[in-house]
Amino acid sequence: MFVVLGEDGLVPRARSRLPVVCAAGLGLVTLVFAWLLDSDRFMERAGMIALCLTVEAFIHSMCLFAEEWLFHSKQRYHGRINEIVQACFKGHVILGMCAIFLTLMLGGVSFSHEHWSIMTIMCAVSLLLNSLGVLGPAPVEISEICELKKMNVAHGLAWSFYIGYLKFVLPDLQNKISHYSSTRAKLSSPRLHILLPVNAVVPTKPEEEDTNVVFHENLPELELDIAGVRQRSYKNSVYKITQDNKTFSCVLEYATPLRTLYQMSQESSAGFGERERKQQVLLFYRTLSQILESSLECRNRYRLILLNDEHTGDPHYLSREIIQHLRQQDGEIHMDHIQETLNQVHPVPEEGQIGSFNSALSAAFPEEQMSSEPTLMFSLPQSLRSEPVETSDY
Repeated sequence: MFVVLGEDGLVPRARSRLPVVCAAGLGLVTLVFAWLLDSDRFMERAGMIALCLTVEAFIHSMCLFAEEWLFHSKQRYHGRINEIVQACFKGHVILGMCAIFLTLMLGGVSFSHEHWSIMTIMCAVSLLLNSLGVLGPAPVEISEICELKKMNVAHGLAWSFYIGYLKFVLPDLQNKISHYSSTRAKLSSPRLHILLPVNAVVPTKPEEEDTNVVFHENLPELELDIAGVRQRSYKNSVYKITQDNKTFSCVLEYATPLRTLYQMSQESSAGFGERERKQQVLLFYRTLSQILESSLECRNRYRLILLNDEHTGDPHYLSREIIQHLRQQDGEIHMDHIQETLNQVHPVPEEGQIGSFNSALSAAFPEEQMSSEPTLMFSLPQSLRSEPVETSDY
């Protein structure tokens, strides 16, 4: 994964478990404080409160079950009650409720009329607050769930871009660029450079954004039979980028799924604002980076260029960013070149006594040339319980 200066503070990282650790720590501190206030009845009251909370969660699951069973049983679950139960009830809630109730009963806790009244009120208040959305998940929790479950629009677009395009194009691109460099002109980079504007504004031509970026020609097309379409064509374009009287050339294109994100933000029915669009673009960049980096057939054959939208007034921002990436690649080490160099290196002759000894052995016992034909080698049968042989001269 290639990181450009400034992207660490722009691309969101995966969320950590800090909220869970903080909540657990504060909960333990609060329990210790409550135990210091009244240690005699601490276990009894803590058990009753825990029972109330688990009962409330169970009743809330019953309400969810009623909705799914009455109105969505056939369409969503094909009439399978076990799937409805798994979707509505959390197993640890039911087990926790039963375990707490049995612990209180075996501990000799007796529920008085006052206790039942308090527990009923607590469950009722909790259910009302939950139904009003007061106890519902915060927006950041919803965002975290969507990221963990890969439910964002950006995740689907990134996988679609990889499965439906990059997985075909990138493995075939290296041969095209090698042929192009040998017959036409050598490119500044053998990789496909994918532009990702943070504002998701994808122009029809890069020249519209920067006059220093000029279309040169197209590479040979890749034709495949895909989804019933015979000889569907995939092609890439070579661009020349000029800066300070120096000309660079590379294969360049915008990430077309960003057009979808931009069009969604223009449709009121999509419920997709500018803030959500920017967040999805950054998640698209992060997800696509992870997908391509884990793909052996696409690794080191691409370059993702994240374009910040805070460059108003700079007509040559695009060319500067592309050239910055091209210059960064000059200092990178390519494993293909290393392998070619190792293949060309001849073994260094050994010197000193060890070299003389090895030379004498080679002269006395010359090695036979290895045959490419497979052969079978047999050894004489030997006893598995052979006697040890003394070979020492001492």
